[in-house]
Amino acid sequence: MQHPTQGIRENWKQFSLQVFTVFAVGLTMGTERTVVPLMADETFGVESMVVIGSFVVSFGLVKALLNLYSGKWADAYGRKPVLIAGWLSAVPIPFLLIFAPSWGWVAVGNVLLGVNQGVAWSMSMISKIELAGPSERGLAAGIDEAFGYGGVAVGAWLTGVIAASYSLRPEPFYFLMGVVALALLIAVFWIEETLPYAKAEAGGASGEDRDDADLPFWDIVRRATYEDPTLFAAAQAGHVENFVDTLVWIGFPLFLAAQGLDPAQIGVVVGVHSGAYFLQVYTGRLGDQVGRKPPIVAGLLLAGAGVLGMVLVEGYALWILFSGLSGVGMALHYPNLISVAGDVAHPLWRSTGLGVYRMWRDLGYAVGAVLIGLTVDLFSIEIAFYGVAAAMLVSDAYVLLRMEETHPEFGTHASVTAPRSTESVPE
Repeated sequence: MQHPTQGIRENWKQFSLQVFTVFAVGLTMGTERTVVPLMADETFGVESMVVIGSFVVSFGLVKALLNLYSGKWADAYGRKPVLIAGWLSAVPIPFLLIFAPSWGWVAVGNVLLGVNQGVAWSMSMISKIELAGPSERGLAAGIDEAFGYGGVAVGAWLTGVIAASYSLRPEPFYFLMGVVALALLIAVFWIEETLPYAKAEAGGASGEDRDDADLPFWDIVRRATYEDPTLFAAAQAGHVENFVDTLVWIGFPLFLAAQGLDPAQIGVVVGVHSGAYFLQVYTGRLGDQVGRKPPIVAGLLLAGAGVLGMVLVEGYALWILFSGLSGVGMALHYPNLISVAGDVAHPLWRSTGLGVYRMWRDLGYAVGAVLIGLTVDLFSIEIAFYGVAAAMLVSDAYVLLRMEETHPEFGTHASVTAPRSTESVPE
C-alpha cells in the first residue's frame, strides 16, 4: 500500500481548494475591519475605546482557545470534520450583525467569528502544510497567510465601499452571507482529509523522532510555550505582532475618521495594510531559501516602524504608505514564525504544536485590545500607536538574541533534522 505523495504541484487541486477556503476565512474577518468599529460610535453611541475593543477581546480569547483545541481535535479526528464545524459556527454571524440591538450582541457575534477563525483557518493552514511537505513548508505557510489576509483586505475594502454607498448595516453583511454559504458547501463536498499525509511523513521519521511522537497533550503545550527557548521566542513575537493587527482593526478606523476620512477612504488605508500580506507568497518561500530568522527579525522591525510612521505624518497618501509599510513587515515575519513552530513539531502532533503557537499568538488580540483601549481612554490614540511600535521593537530584540534557526537544512536548533522525502512512502 502506498501513502499519499506530498508536494504542492502533486496536490494542486486540493491545495487550490484550501487556498480558496482560507481566502473565504479572510473575507469573513475583513467584513468587520472597516464597518464594525464605525458602528460602535455611529450606530450604538459607544465612546469608550475599552468598550469598543471588547468585541476584539471576545474574538481573541475564543480564537486563541479554539486554535489550541482544534489542533488537538484535528490530530484525533481529522482535519475535515473540524473544518466543517468551523464554517457552521460562522452561519449566524451576519444575522447577529444586521439585527444586533446593542453593542453586546456584536461582541457575541465576534465570539462566533473567533470560533470560525480559530478552527477554519487552523485547519486550512495545517492541511496546506501537510499537502506541501517539509521542503515547501514555508511556501505553503506563505500562500496560506497571503490569501487569508488578502481576503481580509478585499473584505475591508469592499464593505467600506458598500457602507459609503449605502449604510453601515445591513448591506455590507449581505456579502458576508454569501461567503459563508459558499465556503461551507466547499468544505462539505470537495475538501478531502489530509491526516494521511501527516502519517506518511511520520513514516519516514528516525527512531528518535518516533519516540518524540508519543508526547502527551500538556507536554506539547509546555514544550511549545516555555521549555523550548526558540518556541518561546516565536510565541512572544506572535503575541506582540497581533498588537499591530488589533491596532489596524480598532485604532486605524477611529484615528483616520478623526482626521476626516470617510469609510471608503478608511477601507483603502486598512485594506492596503492587509493587502501587503499577499507578499507572504514570496516571504514564506524566502524563509525556505535563507532561513526563518532573518525575515522574522526584519519584519518585526519594519512593522513597528510603519505603525510609528502613521502618527508622525499627515495626509491620505502618507497614511496609505505607512499602513502598507507595516503590512510588508507583517508579511515578512508572519509565515516564518508559523514555519518555526512547524519545523520543530513532530508530524503526528504538528497540528497540536501549531495550535499552541497560534493560541499564544492570537491571545495578542485580547491583550492588545485591552492595552490599546486603556491607553486611548487614559491618554490618547496617538500614544497607543507609540506603545505598539515600542512593543514590536522590544519583541524583535528578544527574537534576535534568543531564537535559533530552525530551517530543516541549515538550522541550528537541536530538533532540526534533514528534510524527509516528499515521495510516497511504502507502509
